[in-house]
Amino acid sequence: GTKVFVMPNGMLKSNQQLVDIIEKVKPEIRLLIEKCNTVKMWVQLLIPRIEDGNNFGVSIQEETVAELRTVESEAASYLDQISRYYITRAKLVSKIAKYPHVEDYRRTVTEIDEKEYISLRLIISELRNQYVTLHDMILKNIEKIKRPRSSNAETLY
Repeated sequence: GTKVFVMPNGMLKSNQQLVDIIEKVKPEIRLLIEKCNTVKMWVQLLIPRIEDGNNFGVSIQEETVAELRTVESEAASYLDQISRYYITRAKLVSKIAKYPHVEDYRRTVTEIDEKEYISLRLIISELRNQYVTLHDMILKNIEKIKRPRSSNAETLY
């Protein structure tokens, strides 16, 4: 007959190490999204009404807003990625329950967990990179962001 593998206590638990990491990473992702949203709003409120003439500073403001939007969107995609990991793993565990004799399903759980660990490390690195890049961009252009149009005409020449 076919050997039947029973799951301990009737269930296959989540990978606790990954759950712990995810519970630390998710608030950091949310924080980046919130900070981007706040800074984006601040820069948008500093954009003056549309006029002819010196719009270089305004274009810097618009570029900053676009970069903040991009970072915000990427960070939101990290949250989706985490949800997809849980859904994929749950479907696989369901298959293990249905076909306990197929060893490849069990091995795939380990593979998915390893892949998620690598993904989480990349997310953490990306969060750092996004903070550093935004900080650098804003710091280098802070005067143009705060005052996009100079009041003295001689700075135009």
